[in-house]
Amino acid sequence: MSPSTTPGEAEPAEPASEPAPSVAEAAAPARRIELRPLSFADPLRWLAAGWRDFLRAPGIGLFYGACFMVMGWALLKVFEHAPAYTLALSAGFLLMGPFLCLGLYRVSQRLEAGERPDFGDSLLAWDTRTGQLAIFGFVLLVLEMLWGRATLVVFAVSFDGMPDFKGSLLALLDRDNLPFIAAWAAVGAVFAGLIYAVSVISIPMILHRQTDAVTAGLTSLRLVLTQTGVMLWWALLLAALVFAALLPWFAGLLVVGPVTGHATWHAYRSAVAD
Repeated sequence: MSPSTTPGEAEPAEPASEPAPSVAEAAAPARRIELRPLSFADPLRWLAAGWRDFLRAPGIGLFYGACFMVMGWALLKVFEHAPAYTLALSAGFLLMGPFLCLGLYRVSQRLEAGERPDFGDSLLAWDTRTGQLAIFGFVLLVLEMLWGRATLVVFAVSFDGMPDFKGSLLALLDRDNLPFIAAWAAVGAVFAGLIYAVSVISIPMILHRQTDAVTAGLTSLRLVLTQTGVMLWWALLLAALVFAALLPWFAGLLVVGPVTGHATWHAYRSAVAD
């Protein structure tokens, strides 16, 4: 009997100890990232929001647009004698836009918070999440290399020797080369779809949240798999805008590049709940 109890009183029961968590419970994430339902009108709304962000910080946007344009020139110049790599890497380069637009995401993030965007801050946006961004960039690089190698194999088995750039374009228009066109398109569709699926919202998510590259990539993939129609519509819009911006001489990327970059930030913020 404890000193605080009087005769006839029962001693208070000891509190039951909580059971130790199981290994599965300890390893499980605290909360699954929630995805919001999207409509087919949302991609147009993202583009409108991206245009507004571009108008609010046009100088920064034009800088990144000029980078896209110059990189397009460099890509065309370096690979003009290697058409297989040009066809694969140019398409892959456009799909890596979310990683290259990291500074634009930071600008949209600042504008959303009611802050004034800063050019230096956009250039150093990668500094806070260097490790995870490097991991994700390495994954994209590996996929690009595999895509380029697979395309080279398709060219090698379809032609005697590698045609030049003009010959490659003519080959795509020749009806006798339908098996080659089908194989080339199939390889491109597989790799393009995979890169798009794992990266469509990954980089903005890594920048905005304290999350790892694997979680961001899987969340992006889950978004594409669960809301496939809307995300395909978004991919078609991006592809059409970028294709139109390639003429003349990639000049349209001065505006289309930053606008689609800002719009991708708004796509992430619309699709992933806080």
